[in-house]
Amino acid sequence: MSDALDQIKLAATASADLAGLRLDQAAAELFPDYSRARLQKWIRAGELTVDGRVCKPTYRLLGGERLRLEAEVELHDEVRPEPIPLDILHADDDLIVIDKPAGLVVHPAAGNPDGTLQNALLHFDASLAGLPRAGIVHRLDKETSGVMVVARSLRAHTSLVRQLQTPTMIRVYRALVLGDIVAGGTNDAPIGPHPRDPKRMAVVASGRPAVSHYRVLHRFGDLTWLEVSLESGRTHQIRVHMRHLDHPLVGDPVYGRKPRQAGLSVEQYEAVRDFPRQALHAAILKLRHPADDRPCIYRSPLAADLRELLGILEIEESKL
Repeated sequence: MSDALDQIKLAATASADLAGLRLDQAAAELFPDYSRARLQKWIRAGELTVDGRVCKPTYRLLGGERLRLEAEVELHDEVRPEPIPLDILHADDDLIVIDKPAGLVVHPAAGNPDGTLQNALLHFDASLAGLPRAGIVHRLDKETSGVMVVARSLRAHTSLVRQLQTPTMIRVYRALVLGDIVAGGTNDAPIGPHPRDPKRMAVVASGRPAVSHYRVLHRFGDLTWLEVSLESGRTHQIRVHMRHLDHPLVGDPVYGRKPRQAGLSVEQYEAVRDFPRQALHAAILKLRHPADDRPCIYRSPLAADLRELLGILEIEESKL
């Protein structure tokens, strides 16, 4: 294991929805690549400051403060490069845009120590070892497919993290849900940990602000094909919000339920019932390029398994 040190310099502004949180809680939201324990250590050491001031981890934020992190972190070699194929949609000196397949975990965690996107990225570009989590600034659930952006430079990492905290970065998804949704709308219910199940999230009054806009693309029997865009990025946000509306995603093993056959042939019902993952695809990612602030749009073609399912449902190609 390497004992080399890497200097990290990151900054972020506490948005209004972080007001009232402890400094260590807010820091965990703003710098998600690092554990709460490590952030608390840096706060106590004065390496994570608030508007240039050293504060205790229990300090309550008002919103609008500038948090600056300047610290040294050990470079460990637990995450090793692995020759895992990647579908690269775009790559330059600052960005790598990836079409993530369903089934690929984004970064190592308990139960998935290797075989992840992070392992693949380190094989694709060894210099990513110098960035937090090999440049990964956001994630998709293991069984969600679609477009992701990865920072390839410290400049890009800082820019992308900032964009994720504002409406600058726009993420648009396609989702197949149970039930007949008559019209689009917005769900702005707050999301937090489930009060009884630590592995799930839920709509709870004490949760963090979350906003999902949805638009009906096609209705078929007791199913609706949606476009969903996010203003926030809470864990399992679309899955939780659609479950809250009583329209869970097809195939969702955590928040879903069995479909009804109403309006479906036997073949169609069985295809929906047996779909092996949540029917969710990250289709479009809009952002400002970290190098020159130009607008960029990246698109991911609909995953093959979803395309096959929609074909069985006879949904027109133009509606995909």
